[in-house]
Amino acid sequence: MAEVTPRETIQTEFGRLQQIVKLLGGKQVLRHQPKDILAAHELLQQGLPGRSAVYLLDTLSVLAVLESVQKGLGMSLRTFQRHKDEPDKVLSQEQSGRTWKFAEILAKATTVFGTQERAEQWLEKPATGLNQRRPIDLLSTPAGVELVEDFLERLEYGVYV
Repeated sequence: MAEVTPRETIQTEFGRLQQIVKLLGGKQVLRHQPKDILAAHELLQQGLPGRSAVYLLDTLSVLAVLESVQKGLGMSLRTFQRHKDEPDKVLSQEQSGRTWKFAEILAKATTVFGTQERAEQWLEKPATGLNQRRPIDLLSTPAGVELVEDFLERLEYGVYV
């Protein structure tokens, strides 16, 4: 197995960061594009614009928006509607973090499965490596998010057990 150099790791992390930013609407929606994960942290502390969550869910083609809002973003449909009606209003730090994490998992799954559509299909189907639980259902807690991330990592490297 080839060793990964620090430069390759940085390039991979930057590419993943770009995918996440794109899912959240890019520079047009986020006002500026974070150059690294620390800049992303600062952006999340300030709160993502509500339109970033709207943009993210508007890109979904397979997943149900209601389920994604409630489980993936951790907010009620009514709260999401308020952000849709007032797109310049910022999300709370918690909502920003959950929105970012949902985009991060969707980006990772897209890399693993090749297309966003396949990634979304995977998120809504029971997974053997997750005790027949649907990944989207596990996104409602930090422990569940970690399970999904670990499972995606194993899939990416071909370790299914």
